[in-house]
Amino acid sequence: MKYLLTACFLIFGLTLKAQVKLLTLHELEQRVTKGKDTTYVINFWATWCSPCVKEIPNFEKLQEAYSKKPLKVILISLDFKSKLKSVVIPFVNKHHIRSEVFLVNEPDQQVFIDRVNKQWSGAIPATLIWNTGKNVRLFYEKAFSYQELEHLVDN
Repeated sequence: MKYLLTACFLIFGLTLKAQVKLLTLHELEQRVTKGKDTTYVINFWATWCSPCVKEIPNFEKLQEAYSKKPLKVILISLDFKSKLKSVVIPFVNKHHIRSEVFLVNEPDQQVFIDRVNKQWSGAIPATLIWNTGKNVRLFYEKAFSYQELEHLVDN
């Protein structure tokens, strides 16, 4: 019976596919304004960005540690839309990412960057801490350790 349960778990686990959806900035803004008491930690990253990949476990750990609090981690990939099925979804599956993952669906990347933050050079990793209820919108163009993320959301 133990082996049967293990086999079922492995089969089920291998068939789980990441849910990575396309997202416009307008859709993100609508989502954030609906969650007035929720702090959103929105990380902009890409599969080809080594510092981005290195910090993703810190965001995963943050989501898990704050699962009982009004905090939501959203990972937004800046990979090309054409890479969604061939690169991004396999990456998310391989790394067992449980946070919500989206891929930017904007025709003009510069307009998108400017709407996120006018001072954003476009470099990644970048993170937006956003809580409409508390009127908080902080933007950082850097990689974060878990301790730094924890400090940001606790203050």
